[in-house]
Amino acid sequence: MSASSVVAAVSAELCTEFFAEADVERLHAVAARLGGSFQRVDRLADAELGSARVVITSWGVGPFDAAMLATMPALQLVAHTGASIKAFATEELFDRGVAVTQAGAAMARPVAEVSLAFTLALLHRIPELHNAVRAGGWYDAAAVGAQHEISGAPIAVIGASRTGRAYLTMISALGAEPLLVDPTLDADAAAALGAELVSLDEALQRARIVAVHAPTLPETHHLIGRRELALLRDGTGLVNTARSWLVDEAALVDELRSGRISAAIDVFDEEPLAADSPLRSLPGVLLTPHRAAGTTEGRRRGGRIVVDDIDAFADGRPLEHAIDRAQLSSMA
Repeated sequence: MSASSVVAAVSAELCTEFFAEADVERLHAVAARLGGSFQRVDRLADAELGSARVVITSWGVGPFDAAMLATMPALQLVAHTGASIKAFATEELFDRGVAVTQAGAAMARPVAEVSLAFTLALLHRIPELHNAVRAGGWYDAAAVGAQHEISGAPIAVIGASRTGRAYLTMISALGAEPLLVDPTLDADAAAALGAELVSLDEALQRARIVAVHAPTLPETHHLIGRRELALLRDGTGLVNTARSWLVDEAALVDELRSGRISAAIDVFDEEPLAADSPLRSLPGVLLTPHRAAGTTEGRRRGGRIVVDDIDAFADGRPLEHAIDRAQLSSMA
């Protein structure tokens, strides 16, 4: 067997999720074009890295520091199956001139769809209705609260990320009135996305639903805190499919205990969510286990993005999903 020119540090289970049989065949073919073979390993430490020109990464990979890079003298491309590359993309990696790509674009649609599903569930009070029926009761207007349609509903979108933009497209198509909070855009750019650009405080005061899609940066830590939650009108719903970093979870629990607002959440400070977390038993709360991006189609789309970029690299073509050092500072 020839030395490995393309190494995938991806578990067997995830490899099956990401790469269709045809894409695995493409990886073998492109590895041959690069002068070697394709190798899949669970950990980089298990791989033959001396001749690796391309490394495919997944969640849990360690930093590509000087010691790691010393084992990869031929490395020219790191292609990540996920979105954030901050766990492994070091200054040394960029100093070496290694190209880096990621498949985050594949996740925008499934996460936006879950955000939309959460939005509709909170507007129509599905958690309250479901819990009442499951507990043996029926409809109680006082316990459920007012139900609303999405058409004409003011919905605050916090962050015009890829997912935020996909979500904007979906809610606009259903007749919502989007309010966009994003300091990197001006009013014209927001209008081009079909939204009204407003401040965070204004968005929180006006919205019927607040959907969080901002990146996890130092300045966005607890962007939605106790003060911000207090600005929400009674009956407002909070949707978070981004990161728990953005919302003060303890403050949110206090607001939810009051019954004043509702929430639908896919991401938590502690994962898996503790068995005794109050979020598990509070009314008006819809919870999912950090799986918004986990669709079959999304996984396979991510795999194709990775293979397409490796194929482009082998041909000397531009990489469609490349991330450079400057972009890294503003990424989640």
